[in-house]
Amino acid sequence: MKLLLTGGAGYIGSACLRWLLKHGHDPIAFDDLSEGNPPSVPSDRLVVGDILDTNALTEALKKHRAEAVMHFAALAIVPDSVKDPDNYYRVNVIGTKSVLDAMRRAEVPRIVFSSTCATYGNRAEMPLTETTPQDPEHPYGTTKLAAERLIKDYAAAYGLGYAILRYFNAAGADPDGTYGEDRRHETHLIPLTLQAAAGLRPKLTVFGTDWPTRDGTCVRDYIHTEDLADAHQKAVEAIGPGDGRIYNVGSGHGATVLEVIRACEEVVGRPIPRDLAGRRPGDPPELVASPEKIASELGWSPRYTDIRAIVETAWRWLESHPDGYGPKPSRH
Repeated sequence: MKLLLTGGAGYIGSACLRWLLKHGHDPIAFDDLSEGNPPSVPSDRLVVGDILDTNALTEALKKHRAEAVMHFAALAIVPDSVKDPDNYYRVNVIGTKSVLDAMRRAEVPRIVFSSTCATYGNRAEMPLTETTPQDPEHPYGTTKLAAERLIKDYAAAYGLGYAILRYFNAAGADPDGTYGEDRRHETHLIPLTLQAAAGLRPKLTVFGTDWPTRDGTCVRDYIHTEDLADAHQKAVEAIGPGDGRIYNVGSGHGATVLEVIRACEEVVGRPIPRDLAGRRPGDPPELVASPEKIASELGWSPRYTDIRAIVETAWRWLESHPDGYGPKPSRH
């Protein structure tokens, strides 16, 4: 299948592109390189462009003769969304509308959308199912929910087929250590912890030790990027025009912050310096998926079910790439 991946040079998008190449598909990345890394995708599979440029996106879809879109491109840092909601609504909502409009112009009938468990909010019962009420508590979650509804409305009116995948905490790196996570502004726990272990930052800060969890720190559901990529492949192969599906993509169990740190210490073989701080506003104590629906409908299940196995892949990448992919290109 010929596929166009918006944000396809980013952490998750590029992992999916590489996976799809290995599994018989013909993907191309469309990325403005504001967060993406060109070395993470083959050079002949990268189109530099902005999703807000509907004409350029339409041209890329037509040139590649795309049969489906995987829409990863988005802004995704919660505190930034609170400080600058204008930018988040522009990219995450208007940008999604631009993608859908380009698909209509190019007559591309299917989309797989990268959504998030942040659309559920912080007060839902665990584990989260696809029918859990959506009540996001910050602009990031709100804009991703708005994008979901845009897709549903376009599908109802214009016959698009769609799959909405609500991710939990993406983590890990390619098993051979060749490609991994290298973002301009890192906010994810595992790379932050491993960077502290490697001396690339002085220490890790743990926010909140008095949560109502088994050790007082937050619980999150970690999902390896290869398992995410497998879910995308299964979803795009399953949907047809007019077909709509929504799935949670998580492991079904969570690890606390301290459990993640201990797994990192076991992998690197030494203690990792850290400070304990108070809770951050807006953090939920626990986020864990129920992946039963995607398992029963698509036959998907995660291969990386142990947090240490995920950490091992991330550490293999960091050890071999202490400078990441190197200097970042200027923003387009």
